[in-house]
Amino acid sequence: MSAGTTVKLSRDCAAIQIPVGTEVTLKAETPVDIVQTLGGTYTVHSMGGLFRIDGKDADALGLKLDASAATIPPALQSVSEQAVWSVLKTCFDPEIPVNIVDLGLVYDMGIEELPAGGRKVFVKMTLTAPGCGMGPTIARDAQQKILALDGVEDASVEVVWDPPWHQSMISAEGRKILGLS
Repeated sequence: MSAGTTVKLSRDCAAIQIPVGTEVTLKAETPVDIVQTLGGTYTVHSMGGLFRIDGKDADALGLKLDASAATIPPALQSVSEQAVWSVLKTCFDPEIPVNIVDLGLVYDMGIEELPAGGRKVFVKMTLTAPGCGMGPTIARDAQQKILALDGVEDASVEVVWDPPWHQSMISAEGRKILGLS
């Protein structure tokens, strides 16, 4: 099944209303249009609005979780700068089909050795608009994916507003996807 498919939910399903970030429950038998399937999550349109559904609830959409969309390639499972940047590229704003790195939302990333031998990863990121309620959801998604890297004991993803984001921060690849180049 791909984006653009209409299905009825097979069971009640937790979702996050876009763009406000409110947690809701979509009821069984609710018709939804799947509009985006990126990074192991699903964006659906229903009842006049957009909602983000976690990959763990793919079955409610009649889908099997595409594990490859949310899984870190084996070669990148240990912590390194390359691995962190790669995992951040699996995180998406549910309204925009470009990952947060190519969208220019990630401002800084660092790795610190911890006394016990593990590592802590720090990320500073922003959003395309200060009023976007999806910030905590996107940041939590990034944090969970970073924590899945072998050797990461702690991860901090902070949403910052300075400097303000603007379209010139989008990478060449992101501009191509959005049809801006």
